[in-house]
Amino acid sequence: MQFAIAGGVVMILSMILIGNAVAARIEESVVRNTAYATSQYMDSIITPLSQDIADVDTLPPGAKRALDEVFKHTALGQRVVSFKLWKPGGLVVEASDPSIIGQRFTVTENLAAALEGEVRADFEDLSDEEDQGEHALGLPLLEIYSPIREVWSGRVIGVAEFYEVGTQLRLDLVAAKRRSWAAVAFAFLMIGGVLFLIVLRGSQTIDRQRAALTRQLQELSALSSRNTALRERVQQAAARASAMNEQALRRVGADLHDGPAQLLSFAALRLDNLRGEVPPSTELDSVERAVKDAIREVRSISKGLSLPDIESRAPCGIISGVADAHSARTGTEVTVACDLPDDLMLSEAAKICIYRFVQEGLTNAWRYAGAAGQEVVATLADEMLDIRVRDRGPGFPAPGDARPAGAEDNSGIGLDGLRDRVESLGGMFETRNRPDGVGAEIVFGLDMRST
Repeated sequence: MQFAIAGGVVMILSMILIGNAVAARIEESVVRNTAYATSQYMDSIITPLSQDIADVDTLPPGAKRALDEVFKHTALGQRVVSFKLWKPGGLVVEASDPSIIGQRFTVTENLAAALEGEVRADFEDLSDEEDQGEHALGLPLLEIYSPIREVWSGRVIGVAEFYEVGTQLRLDLVAAKRRSWAAVAFAFLMIGGVLFLIVLRGSQTIDRQRAALTRQLQELSALSSRNTALRERVQQAAARASAMNEQALRRVGADLHDGPAQLLSFAALRLDNLRGEVPPSTELDSVERAVKDAIREVRSISKGLSLPDIESRAPCGIISGVADAHSARTGTEVTVACDLPDDLMLSEAAKICIYRFVQEGLTNAWRYAGAAGQEVVATLADEMLDIRVRDRGPGFPAPGDARPAGAEDNSGIGLDGLRDRVESLGGMFETRNRPDGVGAEIVFGLDMRST
């Protein structure tokens, strides 16, 4: 439609311009050819009668009578309704209108060209000063300027101007213009039609491709929606599995505390009572030490498996609590830099993930980095939660390097479990050496907009 409107306007304007140019060219050619033909015929009659004007400003009486006979009593006179004989300078030597004989008029462009030897003609253009009489006739007139040459020298000595009735010429011009306009219009219609068909076919191809792309986009959108729903269900299932795992760990910790730990405490109490009933022995001391070590180990395991009440605590409170518990247990210092708002909305699974992430990170820093430069940094920027646990130890070994003693499980179940826990929430987990080259860090990133 845009091409049809814009192209139609352009082609109509172009057709009008070209049609006018062609019509003007046809009219010019027809008028010129007619003028040449009439001029040749008139020249054979007027030139012999007009040779005297080269020396005088009037025609001899014989020449005047001859001209009157030619223009009044011949077939030529029926077609030529008026004539004028000019000398250079705009002097009328002879005319069918006696009132203008001997007068001088302004030399027009056509008269000047004829005095230079050129045949000139105008059709239905009677606007010159000396054309008032012819204009009053109300006829379609062909005004012809024909140079009069001296017979023996060939120089132009005057100009014969005559007015031929152009009724048939007008009909011929109208018919020629009509045919030219029809040809131009047909050509432009053909060109416009072919171009429109080409553009129409291209438009239909684009419409088909657009429809196909729209269908594909709808299918992809539906598939993306299904994938999103499946991903959310997987994350929810992973979060539920993580929560169930925490509950299982809590039950195991409680069972260890309430079962084996109590039994071992009873055994230790009975060993103390037996000391007064049996003689002292090294074997009894060894059993007592083993029982007390087992009690401490079971209580430590039980304490590590259980979680404090973190559901109502703010994120910074959870991180600080883990750091304080780690410092109390290991006797090492932990620097905490937490810049998280207290009202940050986090699910219970996310809070448990933060707790275990910081706990496992500090444990690894204490175990493999000698507790050097233990640090926890938590920030929130552009809705992105970022928590990092750092140390100043030897860092993670390069691929292929031998691991330090005791570090064989550095990337084992603990970190792998953390990665699974973090990614189950839709977060990002990364282990790397610190950018300054001293120590290692583990990174937990979570987009809050997706939680």
